[in-house]
Amino acid sequence: MNPILKNILAVVLGIVLGSIVNMSLILISSSIIPPPEGADITTTEGLKASIHLFKPVNFIFPFLAHALGTLVGAFVAAKIASNHKMKFAYGLGFFFLLGGIANIFMIPAPMWFNGLDLIVAYLPMAYLGGKFALKSN
Repeated sequence: MNPILKNILAVVLGIVLGSIVNMSLILISSSIIPPPEGADITTTEGLKASIHLFKPVNFIFPFLAHALGTLVGAFVAAKIASNHKMKFAYGLGFFFLLGGIANIFMIPAPMWFNGLDLIVAYLPMAYLGGKFALKSN
């Protein structure tokens, strides 16, 4: 396969599969760790209005979704890319990091969560995903 097409495919599949992992974890989170009583998590407005009710345990799945979605996306991108595999892994990490930054402006989560999320869930997971992909060759 043409290396350029293979690299494009790596990015697209990394974004799609990383996003699927992210959204799957978000969708199952409320069945594993129920939201606080009275919290409406079905809409962004409801989430904004009830975020003050959330306890630290309620942030476990959002963090896992961001971290594991990035890990999987970076792994897939690095595994498929024809060259510069770690650059593709970091590129996916940066893409998801931009999503995390946008999320901070959309949902007013506590600062401790925002800091932890931005520092740990994206670029370090991209690094790990890329390294796992390199080791599996």
